[in-house]
Amino acid sequence: MKEIIITKANGENVRFDPGKVESTCMKAGASRKVAKKIANQVISKLYGGMPTKEIYRIVLKLLSENAGIAVKQRYRLKESIMRLGPAGFSFENFVGKVLENYGYKVTATRAGVPGKCIGHEVDLILESIQDGKRWLVECKYHNLAGQYTGLKESLYTHARFLDLSETFDREMLACNTKVSDQVTIYANCINQKILSWRYPPQNGLEKLVESKKLYPVTILGISRHELDLLSQQNLMIAKDLLDVDISDFVKKTGISAKRILALQKLVNRIIV
Repeated sequence: MKEIIITKANGENVRFDPGKVESTCMKAGASRKVAKKIANQVISKLYGGMPTKEIYRIVLKLLSENAGIAVKQRYRLKESIMRLGPAGFSFENFVGKVLENYGYKVTATRAGVPGKCIGHEVDLILESIQDGKRWLVECKYHNLAGQYTGLKESLYTHARFLDLSETFDREMLACNTKVSDQVTIYANCINQKILSWRYPPQNGLEKLVESKKLYPVTILGISRHELDLLSQQNLMIAKDLLDVDISDFVKKTGISAKRILALQKLVNRIIV
């Protein structure tokens, strides 16, 4: 295959790697045969400087045609997390729900806590079930693809932790994007835990989600209004919809029983 340079969302030019298309399709649940077919079809549509977002749209369409809606929706995990957005603090709620499945208890969200010098609003306060340590968690959300979470956010989180050191034992910066190399160097130096896209390498946000099928409700293709209604009920994990009492949930949210049943059907297809 002739080398073709494509353009990432952050403007960086990189060589197109069909292996990445294959691996991400298979990670979403496509067979090796289907993944290879899709990669070959993408190659046939490539041109120099092609934006990765255009490649992404092509892959989604091909997955829908060749692997089904469940695989297509799982492929949209990063987009779905990005769709949580800052409105209604959905991203913070989602992070809390994920961490509750990994040995933490959320004791407060967006809580005012007095420091040695000033007061702070802390996004999440966690307690480690294993050792009882109290964690300060700063959640950083970016709504543009290709953005990195940089050193400024890491420094900001640590500064707050220092002022609140009499209240908290550990600190964590959680974000929906990749972090810069400077962040990983600094965080390792000061013992700040990072939870981001693809970091830590074996336990990044996407790995925690995929491992226990903790897909956000936005992976179901819900509207902004539906997200607000679900967020108000603190229902951020798609599979938690399977446990709701439908008649009670209709009263609480105003979402029709027919819509809830349709969403539950899609959840079952996604988490198989």
